[in-house]
Amino acid sequence: MAKPILYKATAATGALALDIAPDWDFELMEVRVHLNAAGGAGDLTVTLDALAGAEYDAVLFKQDMTAVTDIEYIPAQPMQFARGDKLAVAWPNAGNKTYGAEVYVRKVY
Repeated sequence: MAKPILYKATAATGALALDIAPDWDFELMEVRVHLNAAGGAGDLTVTLDALAGAEYDAVLFKQDMTAVTDIEYIPAQPMQFARGDKLAVAWPNAGNKTYGAEVYVRKVY
């Protein structure tokens, strides 16, 4: 079994917008987000933008960040996606908090 890899990470202020689109079939293993302080209003979402079309797009995870400093989203089972699918991790960060975000995926052979 392939080892999970850190596909994309960022540390910044302002809106969070990470697109995860490997050039291979993959499984989502984990999404981690840490804020420097609570009070970052707005919903953090992990959304599927499916290659198969808009009728297959879905919000996979949603969390109000108002009273949160740490999120660790681990699907109950690894979620499988095809090459060409895109995951978007987004959060408006209305409170302009400093954050760190990491997305771990595993290549499917």
